[in-house]
Amino acid sequence: MRIHTFENKDTLTPQHALDYLKEGNYRFLSNLKVNRDLLSLVNQYSDAQFPFAAVLGCSDSRVPTELIFDQGLGDLFIVRLAGNIASKNAIGSLEFACKYLGSKIVVVLGHSACGAVKAACDHVKDGNITELVSHITPALAKEKTIATERTSKNEEFVDKMIHHNIEYQIETLLNESETLFDMLTEGKIMIVGAVYELNSGKVEFMEGIAPNVLRKMSALSTI
Repeated sequence: MRIHTFENKDTLTPQHALDYLKEGNYRFLSNLKVNRDLLSLVNQYSDAQFPFAAVLGCSDSRVPTELIFDQGLGDLFIVRLAGNIASKNAIGSLEFACKYLGSKIVVVLGHSACGAVKAACDHVKDGNITELVSHITPALAKEKTIATERTSKNEEFVDKMIHHNIEYQIETLLNESETLFDMLTEGKIMIVGAVYELNSGKVEFMEGIAPNVLRKMSALSTI
């Protein structure tokens, strides 16, 4: 088992950060956890922090980010909004984590049966929820294989939309953030999508998604 520290901040790579998260989720699935002296960590990080990973996740109470990755105080920089949406403030928070705190990876973490994604599938309009859903509805156009029953009642459609939404939020990150785009292309960070399965506790990483988005954006820029 590997633990990151301030001392290895400069040598920790994006791949290392991804490996830490995978190992942590494996421990979670195995009902294991690292024994941590939490009070000691409080003192250690009282003056500074080095979260090795930044996570843009959903606010769902069933997806406690530190727990599912078995991480402790100071390990993760977490931004949580229903539907794991890349709003302006969320993007700014992720820029701060990567550029100023040294986070090596950004994970856009969705989850199965996401209520916000279901709301987008049903085109819900209700107070400020309408604004939230508007950050997800553009992803509906990505789904080409299901032509009928495109509502939350269709579990297959919802599952596909959860993945499409993650990809769309990553596209938004890269379109709206020159900082994250440059850090990714320079190899300073990694950006990946992931889905947490509520019925098992397993995190499935959608690796390769950010490079695919980068290639698409590069192709568009030459038109």
